[in-house]
Amino acid sequence: MKSKGTAYLLWLISIFGWLGFHHFYLGKVGKGIIWILTGGVFGLGSLIDLFTLGSAVDNYNTNKELKTIRAASMAAATSASSAAAATVASLATNKATSKQSESKELNSQKEDDLAK
Repeated sequence: MKSKGTAYLLWLISIFGWLGFHHFYLGKVGKGIIWILTGGVFGLGSLIDLFTLGSAVDNYNTNKELKTIRAASMAAATSASSAAAATVASLATNKATSKQSESKELNSQKEDDLAK
């Protein structure tokens, strides 16, 4: 989780956002490079960042949490799928074993009938 305080501190340290350190902190490397090369898009972008930086941090944190939730749900779905596949395989094995037993019983009965 990224901190709004840290993001604003980096905005302040980078000459009121002109160097774009806060963008690097939020993983926006391309935007950070543009900010360095243009002086925060000539200061106007840095001023806008002052008011939008809090929501940018919130968006970053929300996206990070969603990725974590998706990964956990995919792992749960995969394990549930594996468990279901194991159950199906077990049932198929039991059914095959049952059919073999029935077949042996029928063969045994036929042999008994022939012997009589």
